[in-house]
Amino acid sequence: MLAAIGAANGGDATAYGADDLSQRAVARLCELAGAREAYLVFNGTAANVLGLSLLLRPFDAVICAETSHLNVDECGAAERVLGCKLLTVPTPDGKLTPRLVESRLDGLGDQHRAQPRVVQIAQLTELGTCYSLAELAELRACCDANGLFCYIDGARLANAAAHLGCSVADIAGCADVLSFGGTKNGALAVEAVLVMGDEVATGGVFQRKQLMHLASKMRFLAAQLTALLDGELWLANARQANAMAKRLASAVEPLPGIRLRYPMQGNGVFAEIGQQQAATLQRDWDFHVWSAAADGTCVVRWMTAFDTTEAEVDAFTAAIRDATVSRETNSSRP
Repeated sequence: MLAAIGAANGGDATAYGADDLSQRAVARLCELAGAREAYLVFNGTAANVLGLSLLLRPFDAVICAETSHLNVDECGAAERVLGCKLLTVPTPDGKLTPRLVESRLDGLGDQHRAQPRVVQIAQLTELGTCYSLAELAELRACCDANGLFCYIDGARLANAAAHLGCSVADIAGCADVLSFGGTKNGALAVEAVLVMGDEVATGGVFQRKQLMHLASKMRFLAAQLTALLDGELWLANARQANAMAKRLASAVEPLPGIRLRYPMQGNGVFAEIGQQQAATLQRDWDFHVWSAAADGTCVVRWMTAFDTTEAEVDAFTAAIRDATVSRETNSSRP
């Protein structure tokens, strides 16, 4: 991707995405997903805000998982920028179901309440779980039956496609709008918003500009996507990250005092360990403590990437084993 950006720097080009490189990248991305339109932006929060803006009216609400990135990790961007209400739903594994969606539809038609309009899901979810194609189809049918749109946060869409062994189009076909993630798959700064249906395709160019994500030198964003698409690098990167997460999960699951909290279906391993173990590991390793409990345990989030190696996974596994042995030894002392 760095080489592609360097190559894009040669000579002059028309600004704001009218250059040949940007137009080719958008066309290729639309072909990959079966999309009607594609809009390049700088990051994932911008992609989510832009994508939702195409689906919402001023009085509308978004149904989403309580743990969704939209709700937890975007500093209230959707609420502030779009003025929409989020109708959050507790989930056991980060995934919405038709039953959970329908539990938030009791305000439909009530003029005193924000109107449910969009179901937002993430593929992969923030808990590392992945919707099956059958689950996506069920949600799509639920949306259709209740007059709702479906938006998919695809920050880790590549990891989902690699896990399911399916095409991007297989997942995209269940959405009205979705994002195609780049920055969590090796890119520097690019995400794409993909519009699937004609009825929401109008206005995207204006919304992107108004939301401050129209790049004058769009070719540098397009160059990153082009590099990802060439030779299916996006898929190779995701497969490598997923394989390293699977290697890590398989190695730590048998260790005493460690329990995998959620199914490992992408490039994230969520494990329940002792808080002291986590603190010991964090002296040398960088990872996030997802939640902590009063009993001295916590859930940690171990992420692998496109450039994670087997040697790095094995070194981290050894460190976890050492911390586990130390904890078991200390707890057995009188």
